[in-house]
Amino acid sequence: MTAEPDRETSSGDGSETAEVLEETANSTGLDVLARSGFAVLALLHILIGAIAAGIAFGGYGQAETSGAIGPLARSEPFGPLLMWAGCISCAALALWQLAEATVRVRRAPLKKRLAKGVSSGSLVLIYGSVAATFAAFAAGRGRDSGDSTADFSAAVIDSPAGSPALGAVGALVLGIGGYFVFKGCARRFRPELRYFAHTRRGHLLNALGVAGHVGKGIALVLVGMLFIAAAINHRAEESTGLDGSLQALLDYSFGAPLILAIAAGLICYGIFALARARWGRM
Repeated sequence: MTAEPDRETSSGDGSETAEVLEETANSTGLDVLARSGFAVLALLHILIGAIAAGIAFGGYGQAETSGAIGPLARSEPFGPLLMWAGCISCAALALWQLAEATVRVRRAPLKKRLAKGVSSGSLVLIYGSVAATFAAFAAGRGRDSGDSTADFSAAVIDSPAGSPALGAVGALVLGIGGYFVFKGCARRFRPELRYFAHTRRGHLLNALGVAGHVGKGIALVLVGMLFIAAAINHRAEESTGLDGSLQALLDYSFGAPLILAIAAGLICYGIFALARARWGRM
């Protein structure tokens, strides 16, 4: 006789908790911080794209997150302040994506919940890792992303799961890259913006969205392939992130043009992210 009311009370408590979490996720404060996170990501993609373009022409630099963040961290006297601001903004963006994957879609059909869980869940990992990189530089422990990636790969290979686990990581990154390419080609990014159809601004944002998502997707596919190669060859040092992927492309005749195309795509994605910070649907 008493079991049914208890169950109803428990269900009600769970629903109330979800309502509170959703209300918090929709707060103005988180909205502002998440938008600033998109602006930070925009800057990073533009910087990484510029570094990649320099590599294509024989220049030097690290076309990766640490290569873009490092010079900002060393700027005086605002370096540490910029690092903590970047960390907070990207962490807020990761939290916003977590809400997208959970409380905001809890009433949606199962298929949509699963799709959103995969897409937004992967972005939680990406944005969270960028926030962690900012925090490391803010604390004076910033490292080359390629070295960090190789160390991570070594730790995974030496774990009980071994090379198959590293191969799974590579497959995940490759899959995320493939999704970005699909998202760009299918223009699935349009609902993320207050889209200005049949206007110059709308056409520009559409072109930036396609080129940006495809370019970023190709970059992620290259990183995923290095993870898989490292797993197959059981050599963690082969997994060196985006910069290592681009450096490896220079050994081929088509390498420099492809790097330039990826660089242009990353810059386009950065400009698109800046537009989303301003006109994005949150």
